[in-house]
Amino acid sequence: MNDGMDYRAILANDTPLIDVRAPVEFAQGAMPAALNLPLMNDTERAAVGTCYKRQGPEAALALGHRLVNGETREQRIHAWREICLANPHGYFCCARGGQRSHIAQAWVKESGIDYPLIAGGYKALRQAAIQATDAQVQKPMVLIGGCTGSGKTLLVKQHPDGIDLEGLAHHRGSSFGRTLQPQLSQATFENHLAVDLLKKDAVRWVFEDEGRMIGSNHLPECLRERMAQSMIAVVEDPFEVRLERLREEYFERMWQDFASAYGEDAGWQEYGEYLHHGLFAIRRRLGLQRFAELTAWLDCALIEQRQTGSTEAHYAWLAPLLNDYYDPMYRYQLEKKADKIVYRGTFNDVAAWLAA
Repeated sequence: MNDGMDYRAILANDTPLIDVRAPVEFAQGAMPAALNLPLMNDTERAAVGTCYKRQGPEAALALGHRLVNGETREQRIHAWREICLANPHGYFCCARGGQRSHIAQAWVKESGIDYPLIAGGYKALRQAAIQATDAQVQKPMVLIGGCTGSGKTLLVKQHPDGIDLEGLAHHRGSSFGRTLQPQLSQATFENHLAVDLLKKDAVRWVFEDEGRMIGSNHLPECLRERMAQSMIAVVEDPFEVRLERLREEYFERMWQDFASAYGEDAGWQEYGEYLHHGLFAIRRRLGLQRFAELTAWLDCALIEQRQTGSTEAHYAWLAPLLNDYYDPMYRYQLEKKADKIVYRGTFNDVAAWLAA
């Protein structure tokens, strides 16, 4: 029973959710608009779960009330009340719309606030998200392809019907793809994707031509299958233009991100480790001798960047990395999709073609 709830509207409207599941459950899968204010923390939930298995539901419920009592109970009610008052159109949510959300709802009602709950809980919202993604990706779509540094992600982000999969995954999709934001769990990534699709509800989607995996997240099978059938517009910018884009993104903006996150001294160490890790991840494909050469050039570039602020020395290892590794790999993959290519042009050409 869903009591007539419009789950898709709840998701698309970023309806505030007070998710009272334990933090470990929330980490495994959550909705974008959810705030985790648990009825029980992980330790309390584990104790109640053990009691349930050994002594049954009544004993488990009694233990839960003993564990969440007194000052602990009042602190949790106070936190819920603040969110309820700030978000009067929200909902309580637990795993299946069962005891935990009903208990939270009852305790808050005792303090004078009547706040609704999600019938079916997170499970019902999750099912709605899966179904929404499956329905939305059946619409026509065009993929943006091109070698590394072609500005594919920028084209997707600036298009009104574009869905930035790498942004949702918190990863740029290569060995250098890690961002300062940790990746989401697979279920949470899929939930964010579903919400983006529902919000835009486009007639035709624009995606970047991605592989099966984006870092540790994988594309939902329904999306991957549709992408394999979709037409591709390929960006073909000059090599020098691509190098300049990558220099600005990875050696200027990325360095500023690390400096902002860690401070200048610690930022240099983290930034250097990030670049070294990217090379190390593909060392076998590069060959150990080539890997050693590129690493030495990277070390020199980092020294020059720190001493002078100039990032141009990074071209010494970036250019051969593109020529010897990334470009041949992507062109080989693109050859297998040759029958899907419907347009080729510069960044500006593809942008105009998409707009038309």
